Amino acid sequence: MDSADTTTISHEPETAIKQPYISIDSQSTSTRRTSPMSGPKRPGGPRHKSSIRTQDSFTQPRDIEKHSKLPYFLRMRGSITPHMIVPLVFIGAWATLITCISKFIYPLVVSDLLLTVLGFVVGLAISFRTSSAYERYADGRKFWAQLSQTSRDLARHIWIHVKERHEMNPEQGKADLLGKVTALNLISAFAVALKHRLRFEPYAQYEDLEPLVSHLPTFAGEAFDPETSEPRPKTSWKRGGEYLGLTVAQSNPRKVIQRSKKNLGNLPMEILTYMSAYLDAISESGQLSNGANLASLNEVLAGTERVLNTPLPMAYSIAISQITWVYVIMLPFQLWAKLDWVTIPGTMFGAYIIIGIAAIGREIENPFGCDENDLPLDKFCQALQDEINVITARAPPRIEDFVATEDNAVIFESGYASLAEKSTEAIRAGLRARTNLRTGGHAPQEKQE
Repeated sequence: MDSADTTTISHEPETAIKQPYISIDSQSTSTRRTSPMSGPKRPGGPRHKSSIRTQDSFTQPRDIEKHSKLPYFLRMRGSITPHMIVPLVFIGAWATLITCISKFIYPLVVSDLLLTVLGFVVGLAISFRTSSAYERYADGRKFWAQLSQTSRDLARHIWIHVKERHEMNPEQGKADLLGKVTALNLISAFAVALKHRLRFEPYAQYEDLEPLVSHLPTFAGEAFDPETSEPRPKTSWKRGGEYLGLTVAQSNPRKVIQRSKKNLGNLPMEILTYMSAYLDAISESGQLSNGANLASLNEVLAGTERVLNTPLPMAYSIAISQITWVYVIMLPFQLWAKLDWVTIPGTMFGAYIIIGIAAIGREIENPFGCDENDLPLDKFCQALQDEINVITARAPPRIEDFVATEDNAVIFESGYASLAEKSTEAIRAGLRARTNLRTGGHAPQEKQE
């Protein structure tokens, strides 16, 4: 491979996922910024940037590997407090108006009974809202855990059980090895493609996905058009409005999909099709005696799409929002008689609790986005790629490499060679003796024959 095919590590934010690309000729590792596939680039202009962007570095999912010593009540990252600024300003102004009218013009007082009755209804509504949202969040995490488990099992199954026919022909054995690595790359590509699909990023030209699928004919790769697929830059007003949680500043997440002029297909499903073709080929050639099933990955695809495309019914969302705001607006009328000027901060505090809990439900309803409280899918994909790299780092082990060795302390401190000289009855006696040992015990002294 020419040295020009590998690039040096660029100074990018730590949030960007960097795939190590190893040059076999030079044995040097550099950040993989371009596709390792030789030949011309796929049509469609420049490649997409990753879903993690510099301007979104403060709003991307929280890094679970980092630790903060700040108390939770002082943390802003991941908090819904920025989204509460505009509602609290409005509620504070409303409470001030009602308090001033009640103080200087005419007392606007409502019975406390209304507060009790409405409070019970609001509590039920918010409880239903948050429980439904967290159920969706938990389902998203369960499906991704299933994806990780299935991918690890499938990668191990292919790497160990698919035979490399080196004894038939060295070139054939090399081809089988490269075929296995390609199949394992498709496992990683499925996870990355599913991440982008769940974030309404339908193309194949993202920098963490293109090196894995650029050699595959796909609808997503053929549909790429720089004029319609590149996201439009955000103005400072729009970014500020999104930070404050203003609905008027939020864009339609499906806008990129709607602007496409071609059929985008379903990239994760197409990757599963190529994986099925590989499994079919190795089964026909006799390389794989016990088949592998991709149904679990297809179940993950369908399950995550269900979570994404089945939000809380609109009637519930509208009714819960209306009930919550009616209760908050009625608070100053019920608090004035007993709290006087304290009605203003009391109303704002009550609004923060009630509207804030409802806002948390909206925040976690879609667990696959790029907000602070969403699942760190980029980290999950990188962890899966690292685990597959660990599997492929060594040749498939043979039992003679780890069983018949002197370092193998089979029973107590006895190695394999010393135990192989003993009788079967003596070995079984040693196994029975292990059941009588406590943690930290020692092997019993052998009797002199």
